[in-house]
Amino acid sequence: MFDNKKTFIGFSIGIAFLSVLLIVFLATGLWRRFFYPEAHEDIRAKVITPLEVGAFYGMGQSGQTLLYENLSTKIPMEDGEVVIAVLNKESEEGLMEEQFALFRNASDTSGQVYITFFSYDESAGRYKRTWNAATAATRQETISLYSQDLIGDRNNCIVITGMNNNNEYTMTIFRHSLSQRAEQPYKKIAELQIDGSIVVQEAGRSIAYQQGMTIGQSHNIAAYGHDSSLNNILDQIETIYSYNASSEQYEQTRVSRIPGSQVEQRRLRELLSGVPGVFENFINDLWYYVSPQGTIETKQYIYFDPGREIIFYSDEAQQVYQWQNSAPTRLGLHITSQNISISTLRRRIDIELESLDSIKLRVADDVRLKITVNESWDGSYRRAGASGSREPVSQIKPAVDAVYDSSWGRFQFSSSGEYLINSSGNVRKGRYVFYKVDKNDLLELRPEESQSSRMVFNIEAVGESLILSRVRVGSTGIQDMLEPPITLTLVN
Repeated sequence: MFDNKKTFIGFSIGIAFLSVLLIVFLATGLWRRFFYPEAHEDIRAKVITPLEVGAFYGMGQSGQTLLYENLSTKIPMEDGEVVIAVLNKESEEGLMEEQFALFRNASDTSGQVYITFFSYDESAGRYKRTWNAATAATRQETISLYSQDLIGDRNNCIVITGMNNNNEYTMTIFRHSLSQRAEQPYKKIAELQIDGSIVVQEAGRSIAYQQGMTIGQSHNIAAYGHDSSLNNILDQIETIYSYNASSEQYEQTRVSRIPGSQVEQRRLRELLSGVPGVFENFINDLWYYVSPQGTIETKQYIYFDPGREIIFYSDEAQQVYQWQNSAPTRLGLHITSQNISISTLRRRIDIELESLDSIKLRVADDVRLKITVNESWDGSYRRAGASGSREPVSQIKPAVDAVYDSSWGRFQFSSSGEYLINSSGNVRKGRYVFYKVDKNDLLELRPEESQSSRMVFNIEAVGESLILSRVRVGSTGIQDMLEPPITLTLVN
């Protein structure tokens, strides 16, 4: 009897062990590799957009980091097809990964951008290319590809934005065909082109939607363009497009006129001429957020350093994005940028001129990671110094080439705009910029370490030495941080 009991216990333990193995096998997705070995793919970033060298005209490659990412597709493309961006997402059934790719034909001088779709064929045990369609974009350096639930039914749409050869902003949207009889897996539900900007107006959605219990409200699309019949360059027309469930298309539902500021038109024409570099140089500055009530928000500002980086500062938090590409629009500039710490975070910025000392921003983050961002960067911004200061912020020395000794270690400033601090073999690197606020000469250090924050110093020149005092720059002036000063002694 004792032996039977031991046998029963051993049998029970064996069954429990095999059950655990089975759960691990199913939960980790190892069954996919077992049954579909050729279908397994390494996890990649959701969206990849290449960086074009020298995209900002008039600026060198100083400070630009080239980021080469994997643009491989599930199966090889045809000869002459150049991949621009890739988007991987789960299939509607949630079993296998699907892939979308944007491409252009090398022989096509117009630069027309197309989208293609790769789905997994279970009966054949491999991926197939099942669909191609044209988009409205042509300038590949401005392209963005992402998916979003625009309709509210969790059937994610595929959204392609970018510029065309007429410097118009474009948006093309495809939606999965719900009908089993549909000839194509995706159908085009919107294609817009305008000489201004296009944004998705996200509607508020209930907790029930977030929890998957009900559908949500559809998002509208807003397009901002110019009416040639209006005399003022800054006057705009806002056109709203809403989703029509009957036609399964986005249709125009409202048109509104937005009067612009009445300012000197000749200067506006110069800034909005479309000449590469003109508008970039205009925004090379520090800009503070202006509330709808007209007050300046000192805790939210943006610093533009054309061709190099864009700094977003809000409530003591700092986000630094690399300036990748910019393209002139009728009312300003379209910028694509990438977070310097997390390469999969991309940000598109549409800048419109409001007056000679104010701009309006529409900022969109590409939907690649499930990251909740509380602050909104959309709205009006005023140039620092334009209200209350005697002089605007201006750059006084773009770069120097010198070496200094200090209590921090040896400072080395290079003409490329980079600095290096060597303290007993401990090396810190980053970028620097000299600029002026009112009559104060300032130095800003931007460490390359992702966890380090930028530092601003007031500069006092004593002979060939520099005395640096830590300060904070705000719209109301310069605040001394009351930290011990640092003396930089020139090394001859």
